[in-house]
Amino acid sequence: MGYKPELLATAGSLEEVTKIIDAGADAVTIGESTYGMRLPGDFTIEEIREVAKRAHEREAKVYVVVNNIMSNDLLAGLPDYLKQVEQAGADALVFGDPAVLIAMRQAGVNLPLHWNAEMTSTNYVTANYWGTKGATRVVLARELNLEQVLEIKRKAEVEVQVQVHGITNIYHSKRELVANYRNHLGRKAEGETYSPEQGLFLIEAERRDERYPIYEDRNGTHIMSSEDLCMLENLHELMEGGIDSFKIEGLLKTPEYNEAVVKAYRRVIDAYTADPEHYEFQDEWLEAVERVQPGNRPLSYGFFYKEQVY
Repeated sequence: MGYKPELLATAGSLEEVTKIIDAGADAVTIGESTYGMRLPGDFTIEEIREVAKRAHEREAKVYVVVNNIMSNDLLAGLPDYLKQVEQAGADALVFGDPAVLIAMRQAGVNLPLHWNAEMTSTNYVTANYWGTKGATRVVLARELNLEQVLEIKRKAEVEVQVQVHGITNIYHSKRELVANYRNHLGRKAEGETYSPEQGLFLIEAERRDERYPIYEDRNGTHIMSSEDLCMLENLHELMEGGIDSFKIEGLLKTPEYNEAVVKAYRRVIDAYTADPEHYEFQDEWLEAVERVQPGNRPLSYGFFYKEQVY
């Protein structure tokens, strides 16, 4: 069998896991907010075990996200958590903090590692360094353009994953900025969470037509992109470069939206791999996404066709 990239998607519930895999995802990412950030849902160890069971029955994989910024108070429980994740049947861990490597050694855990340092995963030398420490994959920064992505793939000694669809994080603070502001105004806000569903957005004075979703949870304040990345039409350019895994970010989207998007990308991947030489994009694939796309969130190519790196 020739080259066929992995289609990876996030899931926020057991029901969504099944929908996403049946729609065509080869793998799902899940996690729990103690050790993972910006997750569409929390999964207990028992639920991770059930996800692994459902995924493996469908010949799909499960990656557990442990990408939190690890503070001292999280370290004591980390080895045991990783051991339980391994025993639950996870296929890999997504990490950014070297504390995860130490905890794995302490717990005797031997799972594949996907290195994800957010916007600092920008070059093949660092990716290959983490490969010597056990990483089997690098999750590239979303701020790279297409040429940079393909250069890293040519020179990387590990698998390369890129995000191709969905919302992206543009700012994170461990501080609860919204709650602190409300407390400053005399409105007690301890322990509350805030999300775009409550109408919470950041708007710049000079660009009032752009709304940046903001939500706050136990891991701090997160400000998200005003647009959704969509590389569906140009996915073949990444496939020509041999990218190993394409991620669909389903955060802040409905299960129905994510299911439709996964189906669209599945069609593109299957059509290209079946006959790369004669591949032609079908407008109906993008139209299926546009039908479910929120009206206040335009689709964009992100940084793929820009020169700068922020």
